[in-house]
Amino acid sequence: MYVVGLTGGIGSGKSEAARLFAELGVPIVDVDIISHELTASGQGTLEEITQVFGKDMLNSDGSLNRAALRQKVFADREARKKLETILHPAIYNKAMEALNKNATAPYQVLAIPLLFESDRYLKIINRSLVIDSSPEMQISRASKRDGLSESDIQKIIDIQIPREKRNALADDIILNDGLIEELKEKIKRVHEKYINTCVIDNSNP
Repeated sequence: MYVVGLTGGIGSGKSEAARLFAELGVPIVDVDIISHELTASGQGTLEEITQVFGKDMLNSDGSLNRAALRQKVFADREARKKLETILHPAIYNKAMEALNKNATAPYQVLAIPLLFESDRYLKIINRSLVIDSSPEMQISRASKRDGLSESDIQKIIDIQIPREKRNALADDIILNDGLIEELKEKIKRVHEKYINTCVIDNSNP
């Protein structure tokens, strides 16, 4: 099983990169999607969050009020740790299940925002790919996508690993400050590189 860890800061274009890999037939395991699935209405994980943080973290229809929870954990370090204790093990288990299902693929992509912040996933990836972007571009994209204020986006950037350190730890880096067509071409090139790498690795067990 060959796994490429795909990461990058908020608004860097990770999700778009993952979509482009998927268009090339690469299996994608996205921890953000898993997190949303685990916190959907009726899920045990959502019940745990409600027990710890209170029912004011829910919308009137019983779904998770993500904006309220985000505001709470960004304002309180201990609250963030409690949320991570609930979510991270469950997300990891689901991610491993998905990766094992795709084990026969030449390679697969594990999309994860906080790849380098914990060694939990570093031990299961073969290679890391950072989608890099300038802070100005990150803020612009995240603001348009999520409707967040610049200060809220900056809070998210501040709890993520610094850009320079993230890039220093990466095996591969794609700068995504241009048009989608440019990103698409860069993804194609790195895809060919990974396919060739997998062929070599499989021939030398």
